[in-house]
Amino acid sequence: MDAWDIDRIQEILPHRYPFLFIDKVTAIDTAARKVVCRKLFTINDYFFAGHFPGNPVVPGVILTEAMAQSSIILFAALKPEIAARNPMYYLGKAEVKFKQAVFPGDAVDFEIEAVKILNNTGIVEAKAKVGETVVAEASIGFGIKPRS
Repeated sequence: MDAWDIDRIQEILPHRYPFLFIDKVTAIDTAARKVVCRKLFTINDYFFAGHFPGNPVVPGVILTEAMAQSSIILFAALKPEIAARNPMYYLGKAEVKFKQAVFPGDAVDFEIEAVKILNNTGIVEAKAKVGETVVAEASIGFGIKPRS
């Protein structure tokens, strides 16, 4: 499948600025059950003003949310018939390890690999990378609920 631009991403994710943390889907491999999503963090991102003045760093919760959003992109690529119904997605559990800080100007690639994907739940392994350096890793579980 080809890369997805922001318009395609917004068809899947309910998030919008300033809470949409995926700029582009750069790779989708449904056979391998993997995706790679990218976010370019700029000094204009709202959270840098307070996190931290004089030493801006991307908050860990933002990296975690970006990995969760990337997980939903993977789900949508693997289960397009369910994603087309615009279900609600819930983060169930995230076990995250932060390894290095992310700064303004960093482009972060979120590599997501399916462990288990069912029609109403999923478990993935995620890595956040700046270049070849892993800055965070996570095991993420999420649920899917049809809209009523």
